[in-house]
Amino acid sequence: MKEVFICLLILFVFFIMILIFNALKVKFTARKLTERKVHKTEEEQKEYALKLGEMIRCETVSDSEGYDDTEFKKLRGVVEKLFPTVHERAEKMTFSDDCWVYKIKGKDENRNIMIMSHHDVVAATGEWSHPGFCGEIYDGALWGRGTVDTKTPLFAEFQALEELLSEGFIPECNVYLGSSHNEEIGGDGIPEALKYFKENNITFETVLDEGGAIISPPLPGIKTNCAMMAVHEKGRYTLNCYAKDGSGHKGLAANSNTPVARMSAFITEVNTKNIFIKRLYPEVKSMFTHLCPYTPFIMTILFSNLWCFGGLLKTVMPKLNAQAGSMVGTTCSFNEISTNKEEKYCHSKAFIRCVNDKDLEEDLKKIERIAKKYDIELVPAENNEYFKPAKLNHKAFDFTKKCINDIFPDVIPAPYILPAGTDARHLSGICDCVIRFAPIEMNDQQFASVHSENENMSLSSIANCVVFYRHYLKNYK
Repeated sequence: MKEVFICLLILFVFFIMILIFNALKVKFTARKLTERKVHKTEEEQKEYALKLGEMIRCETVSDSEGYDDTEFKKLRGVVEKLFPTVHERAEKMTFSDDCWVYKIKGKDENRNIMIMSHHDVVAATGEWSHPGFCGEIYDGALWGRGTVDTKTPLFAEFQALEELLSEGFIPECNVYLGSSHNEEIGGDGIPEALKYFKENNITFETVLDEGGAIISPPLPGIKTNCAMMAVHEKGRYTLNCYAKDGSGHKGLAANSNTPVARMSAFITEVNTKNIFIKRLYPEVKSMFTHLCPYTPFIMTILFSNLWCFGGLLKTVMPKLNAQAGSMVGTTCSFNEISTNKEEKYCHSKAFIRCVNDKDLEEDLKKIERIAKKYDIELVPAENNEYFKPAKLNHKAFDFTKKCINDIFPDVIPAPYILPAGTDARHLSGICDCVIRFAPIEMNDQQFASVHSENENMSLSSIANCVVFYRHYLKNYK
């Protein structure tokens, strides 16, 4: 018995040593963070902000009820004035009402990359400290709708190209700059451009769009900002759910046989039972791998040994917050229930977001079994979609990380899964490395201002955004 105890103790000590060794290895081999230099003078920062302010003052609000070109035309005029060399050198194509695609020919015209943004914005509702479309500088920041989402990246893309082309720069491959006029309403801008790309057999080595940014640490204990690179965004699947009058399951009690009662019971069971597959997907594992060297040591032990603690993380993440939970599997929400008294049925919609399409198939089967229990008819919507994630071993992923390290050596780049949607998802079928990252640095207030009040961007962040795109385009091989 004593020998067995000693053997178990030795195994336990050996196990602990492996955990600690892996954590120490991660700590000592990680890239050392260094101080960031000031890339632009205050005068240069202000000059950039004044240009961007002209774009902000164009109230390009997209409206699902119809397209009004007035402010969009105004923005086109501003962009043509601010960036004359781009408009002289580039081939410009327009899709739908006002989706822009610029092409700058490179040395190798058989290769293509795309940098993207969108120039439509949501309305500037609510109470603002400064007018919503003022485009003015206050307290070291430029204020106005679109400074975060996403006219700052758009301005920086144009400005970087303008400067490089004015210096005689010829890119190694074709560079496309795309910007949609209706991204905010899930419009047809980039999908129409996609049709053109497919018809002309145009594929991209990489696409760099908005989505992630440089933000406060997503994990406790990290002491520096993180450049979060979204390498995947969740698929969208909608089920129309119908409970018809008098068709309830005969095993149910009479007072639970009404359409509303059965629909309510169905929704409750889907929402409260842990029916969906949970996994630490490759994108999530990679996020922890990138962040763990900079966490407190106990967390480094946890994240550097996912072979041991992956199951625990998979269980804990949904309990931390909704965004963390959304990265480990399918989520489902029901926002309303309606009744049709004439045709005697109850209706609701299941809004489903999935990480993996194969897991979604299994998750849908579980929903169907619950629906059958309450005699609920499920009808899939026509606009369901799923797009593949970026390849994490792609050279363009490593190159983007290197550019972040070069320009922002004090921040930590890391991949993650974006719960929201971007235009870039449409291009994943013709590009193996779609990355959603805009090089804008935001504090918590600026991050919270997206689609809310008091949107603003610091002048230094605007300037650094230009510097990043210059570096990115100049060094892409």
